[in-house]
Amino acid sequence: MTYYKEYSKVWVSVDVIIFGFDEGKLKVLIGRRQMDPGRGEWSLYGGFVSADENIDEAAQRTLKKLTGLNNLYMRQVGAFGSIDRDPGERVISIAYYALINVKDYDEKLRVEHGVEWIDINKIPTLYSDHNLMIEQALRIMRQKIKTAPISFRLLPSLFTLTQLQRLYEAVIGEEVDKRNFRKRIKEMDFIEKTNLIDKKSSKRGAALYRFNTKAYNEDSNFKL
Repeated sequence: MTYYKEYSKVWVSVDVIIFGFDEGKLKVLIGRRQMDPGRGEWSLYGGFVSADENIDEAAQRTLKKLTGLNNLYMRQVGAFGSIDRDPGERVISIAYYALINVKDYDEKLRVEHGVEWIDINKIPTLYSDHNLMIEQALRIMRQKIKTAPISFRLLPSLFTLTQLQRLYEAVIGEEVDKRNFRKRIKEMDFIEKTNLIDKKSSKRGAALYRFNTKAYNEDSNFKL
């Protein structure tokens, strides 16, 4: 027996917004669309949901195919379903955003997929509603970074306080007071100072810190 014959069918896809932090800038991974309609236009990376997977699985598969990385931080942004959003067919897309350390991303894989890291403040006009997807993801991330330590997903395992501050500023889009920021950071038990020194950033060198997951799990009052 066939059900729902009286209703028209729609396609369901996922689009992944991958944020990275490099050279003091928050960046997003985009590339030229390699299929019609819209071939050659700047676009997010995505794909259609298969009949044998749920939307989270489709997003995980898409993310793994593009980055080759496992256990990445990924959260759903929302559904985008304007009637005319795709000139090919009626397509509803579920957008997700993910955070990765740019240095962990294989350069060969980036070239293979034809994608580039673009400064969040210099995003060109993208295919369909992909600019809107990025805007919504950024709004969500700006709220989340104030209440959860997601910023550490964008940094190497060892980082300086200057790197952490620049990342925070890049995400929220405004400068913060250095003294107050460092004072607040040093009050957090889950941000540990190590005995290691980064001598690349200055002649004197800067102390390297790391994120302590166990200590964070014991601190339920995190807030920047």
